[in-house]
Order: sequence, then structure tokens, then C-alpha cells
Amino acid sequence: MISRDDLSVPPLSFRLPAPDISAWRAGNTGTEGVWHFDSGAPGRRVMVSALLHGNELCGAWALKGLLEAGLRPERGTLTLAFCNLEAFDGFDPAHHDASRFTDEDFNRQWLDERIDAANTRERRRAAALRPFVAQSDWLLDIHSMHEPSAPLLLTGLQPRNLQLARAMRSPEFVVVDAGHQDGVRMRDYGRFGALSDAPGHDTRSLLIECGFHGDPASRAVAQDQCVRFLEQAGALEADSLTRQLPGWRLPDAPRQWALEVTGSVVARSSAFRFVAPFTGLEVFEKAGSVIGDNDGVPVVTPYDDCVLVMPSVRQARAGVTVVRFARRAPLH
Repeated sequence: MISRDDLSVPPLSFRLPAPDISAWRAGNTGTEGVWHFDSGAPGRRVMVSALLHGNELCGAWALKGLLEAGLRPERGTLTLAFCNLEAFDGFDPAHHDASRFTDEDFNRQWLDERIDAANTRERRRAAALRPFVAQSDWLLDIHSMHEPSAPLLLTGLQPRNLQLARAMRSPEFVVVDAGHQDGVRMRDYGRFGALSDAPGHDTRSLLIECGFHGDPASRAVAQDQCVRFLEQAGALEADSLTRQLPGWRLPDAPRQWALEVTGSVVARSSAFRFVAPFTGLEVFEKAGSVIGDNDGVPVVTPYDDCVLVMPSVRQARAGVTVVRFARRAPLH
């Protein structure tokens, strides 16, 4: 068994400053933090969301940049949402994990019965945002990660989202997963979670993990993904995006990998520990490789050539996913 003292979690330097969004906080919809623009022309109803977790700043920087640029859709509508403002208000770079949420993880509450209960601050905020999510056709939800890692684009299980990830040509690693055991993400809410591509389910929803929360590079990834997503959604032409958001688009990924999540490890308690300081995308050649200890139970890789996706013990407690196992294949 691994002693809790053997592998302490090292602190990470938080170098991305918190954006000042005071000028944009009120929104223009009557719902705090939510902006909505209508082109008046036919097109998709597109939404970009940020700050589902109060310490994930890169998306807030991207939304602030879109608003400061005066970006407006050329077709359809565009909704921009700063989501968990109350958690963000408590942000402290020295204790950034403490501002992830106020009462509970906002990105696990996207079931109508949880939202309707309205018994936590996150659920009440979800109720305020639900109409905007429900009416959207395409959703980009911007996040960042507990550990330093390459960006990950999460598509869910829907082939239509995987096709969109391929069309966006970035980032390099695309995660195909079913979500979390302890709740439903915004990107899986309602029509977005439908596996069918039948009429009425012509939606797209992506969740981008832009890198470590405190890495300034995460802001550049968030900006790049906004440009790519808005272009693919048909909200604006590529040349309009280049002109209005100069420098936002990064080079295409040299290749893309699909990481198909086959299972996850849920902590039994906060005592969960890995055998090494994994940060993500580590590949284990042999099945049965020991990667951690879950309250005295060894955690092993289930198959050869197994990839670890988003391993972290920074939020470890009973019921929390601490790592996912994935198979990898080139995304063509």
C-alpha cells in the first residue's frame, strides 16, 4: 500500500491572472453574465460558455476578448455565458481549487430533477442558465485542468461531435467519453446528450480542456478553439474571424488522436494515491501495470497500450473520478 506521505501533491504556480470582467458582468439578457446577439439572418443558435468552475479562467479571458472585439454573428445567434460567477468571485490564486465551486460541482448538475430541486447555489444558477442551453444548437464549453497537460477536446459518444473535432483540426488529442458517474455535464444536457443523429438532434457540443488552470497558454488555446468552433458553426466567415480576432488562431495540430475512454477509477476516499506524479496521456504498454492505490486496493491498467486521461488527486474524495482509461487510434 502507498503511504499518503509518499506522494504528496506538489503545488503548481498559477501564472494566469484573473480577468476583470466587471464591464461585461451584467450581460444584456436580464440574466447576469449572459450575452445574446441575433444576426437577423437564418443560422444556428450557437453558445460559448466559460467559468463553469470558478478557477478555470481561460474561457473567461476568451469571452472577454470576444466581447471587447465587438464580435457579432453574421448568421444565426450567438450566446456568451460567464457561468459560475459566485465561485469566480472567491478566486484566490494561492488557493485556486477552493473556488472550483461554492456548494457542489456545477458541471454535474445538468439533470432537470437536480436543477428543479434548486437546493444549492449551483443548481439555482443552472436554472437561470438552462433556457439558454436548451435553445442552443451548438455549444462550446471551455474548461481547464488540475494538472499540466496537453489540451483535450471532449466529444461525448456522438459521432457527429467526433466529426466536428476532426473538422476543427485541433487539438491533437480528442477524448470520446460518456461523462461522469456523479452527474451530467452541461455539454450532455437535453438534446446535446442524444446519441441519435435523427432530425431534432442535429446538435453539436464540445468541451475543451485547455491545459493547466494557471498556465497562460490555456488562454491562447481557449481563443483558438473559439475561432475554430465559430467558423465551423457558420456563425462567421473565416476571414471575418481573422480580421476581428487577429492572432487567435493557432497552427493546426500535426495529427489528431482519438482517445476512447473505456472506464474510469472513482476514489473511495481522499486517500487515493497514484504511484507516480502522472499528469495525463501516459501510455502503459502492458495490462496489469499498477498505477495507484484506492484505499488499499491496487489500481491496474485494464489492457495493453492503455492511456491515462486527466489523472489527478487534487479533488480526490469518495465518489470523484480520479483517472480515465482510454484506447488510442489515429483520428482520420
